[in-house]
Amino acid sequence: MLAAARQSAIVARARERGTVRVTELAAQFAVSEMTVRRDIDVLVTGGLLERVHGGATLPGGGLRTDEPGFETKIVREELEKLAIAREAASLVQPGSAIGISAGTTTWRLASILANAPLDCTVVTNSVQVASVLFPMASSGRGHVILTGGERTPSDALVGPIAISALRQLHLDYLFLGVHGMDEHEGFTTPNLLEAEADRALVAAARRVVVLADHTKWGTVGMSTIAELDEAAVVISDDGLGGHAREILSTRAGELRIVTIHENRTPSEAPS
Repeated sequence: MLAAARQSAIVARARERGTVRVTELAAQFAVSEMTVRRDIDVLVTGGLLERVHGGATLPGGGLRTDEPGFETKIVREELEKLAIAREAASLVQPGSAIGISAGTTTWRLASILANAPLDCTVVTNSVQVASVLFPMASSGRGHVILTGGERTPSDALVGPIAISALRQLHLDYLFLGVHGMDEHEGFTTPNLLEAEADRALVAAARRVVVLADHTKWGTVGMSTIAELDEAAVVISDDGLGGHAREILSTRAGELRIVTIHENRTPSEAPS
């Protein structure tokens, strides 16, 4: 790949992810880290990127503070999210008490559980998750507890009322949706109040299961929910790059990869 094409790809990745890291770009383009640093030097000089420790970000900061609404996110990576949700559903045991955070992947998990004869209790701060689970509860196949609170763009309930309710509970599993996951910043969200509610869910659970498709890797929201090593299980898809797999396999308790593209190997996945 010519330098100009590589630099264009670096800017595109930064626009998609918020930040780019030298090690990941070197692996992606099969070039040395020094070559990537030179590319970043050119882009910084041209005002297209700003340098940060270990990589670069878009001018004005690479942290994600924007939060697309539920309807916007529901159509992204549909196959990946459905496969991840199915894998997550296999962890739910009959009669267990589980937490489900807000998110489009967790919403798909709830949709699967709504038709499963598990007789479990679900605690959620997500209006969308509760909506698909209420028919299960009304038919006597389980219980649904929806926290109160103020509603965010992703249809999560947050604030003091939600936090107070969550601090009184004990859960077998938490199925956590995240906005981003990063080697250094952990699992993140752009919404400060939602991060606080998610941290209360994490504290209430014996085991945390993170549901995150491959596009979440390298994205950094404004607030950290949990460190990578706080996850007992991370479920992602085969688009997750080799470097990300190595980090998550080392830091998290277990990494589960669902297959979307039958012929794709880890070396062919994005870095």
